[in-house]
Amino acid sequence: MQLSDVEKRFLVLHYIFPVPFHRFKKLFEEDPELIEFPTYSTNKLAYLLNLTPQKASQIKKYLVDRSWIQIEQNYSFHSIIPIPYLHPKYPEKLRQLFDPPAVLYCQGDLKLLENPLKVAIIGARKATFYSEKALTYIVPPLVENNMIVVSGLAKGADTLAHQAALKYGGKTIAVLGHGLFHLYPQENQRLKEIIAQKHLLVTEYPPYMRPERWTFPMRNRIISGLSTAVIVTESARKSGTMSTVEHALEHGKDVFAVPGPITSELSEGPNYLIGEGAAPLSHGFQVIETLVK
Repeated sequence: MQLSDVEKRFLVLHYIFPVPFHRFKKLFEEDPELIEFPTYSTNKLAYLLNLTPQKASQIKKYLVDRSWIQIEQNYSFHSIIPIPYLHPKYPEKLRQLFDPPAVLYCQGDLKLLENPLKVAIIGARKATFYSEKALTYIVPPLVENNMIVVSGLAKGADTLAHQAALKYGGKTIAVLGHGLFHLYPQENQRLKEIIAQKHLLVTEYPPYMRPERWTFPMRNRIISGLSTAVIVTESARKSGTMSTVEHALEHGKDVFAVPGPITSELSEGPNYLIGEGAAPLSHGFQVIETLVK
């Protein structure tokens, strides 16, 4: 993928300072081509990036030690394709976020990003057989209509969603909460490899970044942002799943929820959403009828 000189300079900066794009807006207003900023005083750079002077000083130091050639060779060796916010291939839906990812680091088939029919399937990390069974009714119609399943490669519902997409011959996108050199949970290593080869891995974090508690909630807005609709299988009333739904509702996405037994704690989330206006979902064709017009 061809990158402009300003995109290459931006990728070096993002490697050192991996934050969402809105944190760079003042810098781009001051230095649109990102040529002059390495020469700025520490205080000026701190102001433009909304940093402490100490952190700005570190960035200036690290810029001397990094070059695009070094980073490009590393990405190329590991088949990592970075898509900066400035690039035409950057998904338009993510530009609509308040805090869009500054860069998407990808492994796999970039054409999947171009398909407008993406559906997020999310739920509890402790998802039960009920979620697995529900997906046998939901995923096949999505696959038959060339919809891409998006999820977060986490334990439970995410894993089940990716596996169902593969089982029924569909395509899937996994949005990670860490860099591509890492994986959480480790038991999904083989699944990650399959998705990287024939589907698509996406993250906003440079490859070296490890998973942290705060990176996964940030990932949720990308899962929602890429998708046209969100499906919730099982979820507690308060959870990361519900935060993803909040992102979806803020941006006018369709939300579907699988109704569950009132005796299950993991039905509290979906049942609450249905009470608030989400569409109760029992079959994938309901999603097709809503999205394909």
